[in-house]
Amino acid sequence: MQFARRNHTSLLAFIFLILIGIVFILSLNSGSVSISPHEVWSTLLGNGTEEQKLTLFELRLPRMVVALLIGCGLAISGAIMQGLSKNVLADPGLMGIHSGAGLAVVLLMYLVFQSGTITAYNAMSIPFFAFLGALVTALIIYALAWRKGILPIRLILVGIAVGEGLRAVYMILSLKLSDEIYMSATVWLAGSLAGTGWPIVLAILPWMIILSLYAFCNHRYLDALSFGESTTTNIGVRVNQERLKFLLVSVGLAGACAAAGGGIGFIGLMAPHIARKLVGSRYKSIISISALVGAFLLLLCDWLARTIMSRVEVPAGILVSLVGAPYFLYLLFRSK
Repeated sequence: MQFARRNHTSLLAFIFLILIGIVFILSLNSGSVSISPHEVWSTLLGNGTEEQKLTLFELRLPRMVVALLIGCGLAISGAIMQGLSKNVLADPGLMGIHSGAGLAVVLLMYLVFQSGTITAYNAMSIPFFAFLGALVTALIIYALAWRKGILPIRLILVGIAVGEGLRAVYMILSLKLSDEIYMSATVWLAGSLAGTGWPIVLAILPWMIILSLYAFCNHRYLDALSFGESTTTNIGVRVNQERLKFLLVSVGLAGACAAAGGGIGFIGLMAPHIARKLVGSRYKSIISISALVGAFLLLLCDWLARTIMSRVEVPAGILVSLVGAPYFLYLLFRSK
C-alpha cells in the first residue's frame, strides 16, 4: 500500500514537472519581443544577439524563476495554514497575511526608499520587513479569534476583516508616495511579476529553501496535528510548540512571496486542495504536490498575462483571482 502510494505521488510529480517544463519553454518564446524556439536555444548556448540575451537572461528567466518560487511558497504556506486551521478555505491571502506584508512593504517604501528602483540592497530588505508585517498580522488575527480555542470559521472571518482593514491603510498610505514609488507600489499590489530580476530571486531563494525544507522534513507533525489536540498530545507531540513553528513557517513563506510578487492570492487555496484530491491526506505528499501545482498555476498565469493581450500586460495576480474566486465559492458551497 505504501509502495503504491509512493509510486502514485512520484508519477503525479513527474506529470507536473513535464507540464511546468512545457509552460517554461512557451514562456521563453513569448512576450513583447518574439523569439523563436531555435533562437532561444541558440541564445541559451551563447550565440544569440545582444537584444535576445538581454530579453532572456535579464527579463524573462528571472521573472519565470520568481513565478516558480512564489507558486511553490504560497502553495506550501496554504497547505500548512489549512492543516493548522483544519479548514480547506484557509489561504494566506484570504486570512489577511498578504495585507500585513503589503502594509509593511508600502511603509518601508514610504519611510526609506527614495526611488522606485529596487536595488539589490532593497530587494534583500523587503522580504524581512514583509515577514515582520505578516507575522504581526498573524498574531493579531489569532489573538482576536481566540475564544477558549480557535474555531476555523471564526479564524477565517477575523482574518478577512483584519486583512481588509490593513488593505485600506496601505492604500491610503500609498497615496502619499511620490509618483515614481507610487507606480512601483501599484504594480506590486496588483500582483504583477513584471520587472522582477535576479536580485529578487536571490532575496527570496534562501527563505523558500529553508522554510520549505523544514515543512517537508517535519511533515509528520502536521499529520499528527490533524488528529486533534488531545490525541496529538497523547502520542507525545508538543502541540503548541509545533503549531507555533509551523505558523512561523507559513507566515515566513507568505511574507516572502508577498514581498516578491505582491497581492497574488488563491494559489495557497487551490494548490493544496487539488493536491489533497490527488494524493490523499498525508502531508508528505500534500506538500510536495502542492508546491508543484502552485508553481505550475502561477507560471501558467504569468505566461498568459504576457500573451493574452498584445498591448497591455495583465498582472498575473488578476488572472489567478479570476480562477481562484469561483474556486473559493465552489469550496464554500461544498463545505459543511
